[in-house]
Amino acid sequence: MQPHFEELDRLSVEVDDVIYMPSLDHPEDRPHPFVYFIKICNQSPERVSIRGRKWVVRENDSEEVIVVEGDGVVGQTPDLGPGEEFSYNSYHVTRSSGYAEGAFFGTTESGRSIFVRIPRFNLSIPEWA
Repeated sequence: MQPHFEELDRLSVEVDDVIYMPSLDHPEDRPHPFVYFIKICNQSPERVSIRGRKWVVRENDSEEVIVVEGDGVVGQTPDLGPGEEFSYNSYHVTRSSGYAEGAFFGTTESGRSIFVRIPRFNLSIPEWA
């Protein structure tokens, strides 16, 4: 049986920056890498463990939706006490401009299954590219 995930008040995600970085490794059919910088902030009164993530990436010139799901966050399972933050960076590769959004999933110290939304951010290819 799947756990029921509820949104946890005062747990938030901030997208600090998104940078077009064509020098990164990428497959030939997806030549546009974007590095993003994320911060997960726990202002709730409970300790929270982030166990997984789900990304949805959409490109402006395509009906295709890319869904990326997995355990942890960049190979880690952040465990955040009240007032603590976890920052990291990673990247998505695209064929064209578009946007990304998603959610992180985890548990509280009391055993509740929770999620926090990753706000939508644009993946805009610069004119010079």
